[in-house]
Amino acid sequence: MELLGYDRVNGVGVRNHVVVMATVGCAGDAAEKIVQLYPKAKLLVHTQGCAQTPPDIELVEKVLVNLALNPNVYSVLLVSLGCESVSVDKVVDKISSVKNVEVVRVQEKGLSYAVSKGFDVVKRMCEDAEKVSRTTVDFSEIKVAIKCGASDSTSGIISNPVAGRTADLIIEDGGTVIFGETTEIIGAEHILEKRAVNDIVAKKMYKAIDEMEKRAMSMGVDMRGGQPTGGNIRGGITTIEEKSLGAICKTGSSKLVDVVCYGEVPSKKGLIFMDSPGREMEALTGFAAGGAQIILFTTGLGAPQGFPIVPVIKISGNPDVCRRLKEHIDVDLSSVFYGQESLDDAAKRLFDEIIEVASFKPTKAEILGYEKFFNIYVKGPVI
Repeated sequence: MELLGYDRVNGVGVRNHVVVMATVGCAGDAAEKIVQLYPKAKLLVHTQGCAQTPPDIELVEKVLVNLALNPNVYSVLLVSLGCESVSVDKVVDKISSVKNVEVVRVQEKGLSYAVSKGFDVVKRMCEDAEKVSRTTVDFSEIKVAIKCGASDSTSGIISNPVAGRTADLIIEDGGTVIFGETTEIIGAEHILEKRAVNDIVAKKMYKAIDEMEKRAMSMGVDMRGGQPTGGNIRGGITTIEEKSLGAICKTGSSKLVDVVCYGEVPSKKGLIFMDSPGREMEALTGFAAGGAQIILFTTGLGAPQGFPIVPVIKISGNPDVCRRLKEHIDVDLSSVFYGQESLDDAAKRLFDEIIEVASFKPTKAEILGYEKFFNIYVKGPVI
């Protein structure tokens, strides 16, 4: 199958963004002011990058590099403070081997100079990006991530099963599907284990779960104290096991071919599990850093947020939410709820939506500009 996309050195993009990305939280204001002056660029501001343990700094560097290398990105302006723990030179070196990247530093001559210089750089980058056209590309180059959030009882019986059947269609056509949310497979891991291609993959999944639970216990709490969330409970989900059973429906029935670390780009095609938290800000970032060009996001209560560089398709099977939050829901599955459409037919409709979004169609979050939603998952303390 073919679609229209941007053929990059490192993959196929479905968008052609110029990105302004802060390397550290305290450079965020400067990055934001640049994008305010030239809003055609996409803003990536987070809270990490300094006064953290070495493993977390290395993780932040990896995620910054991999976000910049996402095929949806044409070029990148890094906005540095100048004294952060993140090695800006290292980040630049890894990005520059694939695409154009430039840097402005606030401590070089101050905020005004950094914003002025950044504006000039971004204006030039955007003008260059506009000269690039879409071309025919193969669907097998597409990575689709799947996330659920603000879930309710309809998530487990409608939107997640539809997403799962769509995941199978994507993989059948040679594409890759990434799912994560380590906290939301607890209690259902034995089911995923049976789908692992070998014991090595299964053991990697169990290791991720064990480490996530140990981090929670090190704080003197049980994972089950935060999952399911208050919103989940109000939506009809009663236990973490019940939530997990509903959540893994969105993985479909394909074999689990690999488990990757947070923000890592998969080296294999097929169904991939990424060790990641359930919270949207960090989970979506991990998927984007993993190279996903599109994200499917199922929701029962109505989570509206997108992501700056990756189109997020919002899907719901809750008729009230689809009616009340129509401006946020891309794929309305009310027809499944009322028995007017089968799960398989709805999955084909969702697959068609992916093709349209990949080729040209903007998502509701993109239209509304509801996409300033970004943070990097770290495991250690701020020190």
